[in-house]
Amino acid sequence: MSACLGDDRASAEGASSQRGPAPPCTLVIFGASGDLTKRLLVPSLCHLRQAGLLSDRFSLICAARTEMDDAGFRKSLELGIADVGDGRPLLDAWRWLADRMRYVSGDLNNPRTYDAIGRRLADSAKEWQTGGDAIFYLAIPPSAFAATIERLSESGLAREEGHGWRRVIVEKPFGTDLVSAMALNRQTLRRLSEHQVFRIDHYLGKETVQNIMVLRFANGLFEPLWNRDHIDHVQITVAEALGVERRGKFYDETGALRDMVPNHLLQLLTLTAMAPPICFEADAVRTETLKVLQAAHRILPAEVSGSVVRGQYRAGSAAGRHLEGYRQSLDIASHSSTETYVALKLMIDNWRWAGVPFYMRTGKALARRRTEVVIQFKHPPLALFRDTPVAELAPNDLLLEIQPEEGARLRFNAKMPGPSLRASGVEMSFDYRDYFSAAPSTGYETLLYDAMVGDATLFQCAEMIEAGWRIVQPVLDAWLRDSDNGPFSYDAGSEGPAEAEALLARDGRHWRPLSQE
Repeated sequence: MSACLGDDRASAEGASSQRGPAPPCTLVIFGASGDLTKRLLVPSLCHLRQAGLLSDRFSLICAARTEMDDAGFRKSLELGIADVGDGRPLLDAWRWLADRMRYVSGDLNNPRTYDAIGRRLADSAKEWQTGGDAIFYLAIPPSAFAATIERLSESGLAREEGHGWRRVIVEKPFGTDLVSAMALNRQTLRRLSEHQVFRIDHYLGKETVQNIMVLRFANGLFEPLWNRDHIDHVQITVAEALGVERRGKFYDETGALRDMVPNHLLQLLTLTAMAPPICFEADAVRTETLKVLQAAHRILPAEVSGSVVRGQYRAGSAAGRHLEGYRQSLDIASHSSTETYVALKLMIDNWRWAGVPFYMRTGKALARRRTEVVIQFKHPPLALFRDTPVAELAPNDLLLEIQPEEGARLRFNAKMPGPSLRASGVEMSFDYRDYFSAAPSTGYETLLYDAMVGDATLFQCAEMIEAGWRIVQPVLDAWLRDSDNGPFSYDAGSEGPAEAEALLARDGRHWRPLSQE
């Protein structure tokens, strides 16, 4: 990802040619018997192998509680690889990976487990000549992050002196509120240096998320208009059609706000609102994204009810099937007030965005699975068209589609055929699949590769984590004080609670319908 503006590496052709294999290293996955390893991490490593981006001196150590040997663990993963559906080339990459995969069974609270991992690392350094460089991936419950980092440090496995580099990848959520996030940062940085910590958000591994920066900063068409003089408002949507499924226990303790806003939605916000960095290197990009978070208007307790809407789905039909209500789902308390939907209005108090509202929404059991950013431009003066049928114009907007469709749509007005002066909104479209032959991807490939090469551009630093929680914390506090007023209800398969539409209607605006093509 890293490239300085003006550097030859910044060109598309040059950047592509620079992506050689990552340096030799060993990846150690803690909690490797979980779903994340089987569904995403191992297929991602196979895709990297297919693309020629893994070193021939790469090795993999998987650690988990389950008692089994190397062959048994490989067999358990192979069944998942067969389900990915990339065909023979993926199986060839899997066999290459399986040959250099080792398994360690043990409790992560037991020092002997780390001794066993240390021996495996030493064996890998000899067998695969990795040079002793290693990444530790914490695919474990967030409650175990601090203790695992502590034991990594105590065992000496995280020490870089005499071992080569050592890095630790931490999955979200990083804390459950501002206080816990700050505490986890303190505990982590007491044992590791900031340059060793890679706080991962898989949304930033998506090509279309990274394309927000390219679209803005590589095109003279857009960036000059990307400010309060030309943009009326911005909408950011992360909608899911599925309910909580089998994640009820986790979700009922977390809710939509904690689960999605401090990470996914604020990441999309910062990429959309950031000023141009001086180069595409980690420190420069992080500086500009951090500025956006720091400039976000803090929602005061008295403003929460007018700026934030929370909802909870009841029974209905979503994604072509009947969904029971949230409170009837497995592992959900019968009187739960946990929100499955949240919409909020956020202002950014800086020169570029003063007066431009950013509306964000996310939820489960909605009309459609959709992740998108809508940039709605201001209407032109209509004096030229007074006393004509063109008194009302369709809005000009730029739609950035992230999933499941990937692309961009630009809507503008054109004259309709005929003798009278009438206008209609028309659309120009760009679809990734029509222009690029995209390789199979889980969204983790770029992030794993960047961690191996030491590029932290797409990872969050401690300050960014805490700045995100500072935006969310006043809302959590207000909801805790107002616990008697629970979330608004909405039907599964709908657009969300009516109160979310009212949030925009008060400003004379409306959400882009989830069902709109």
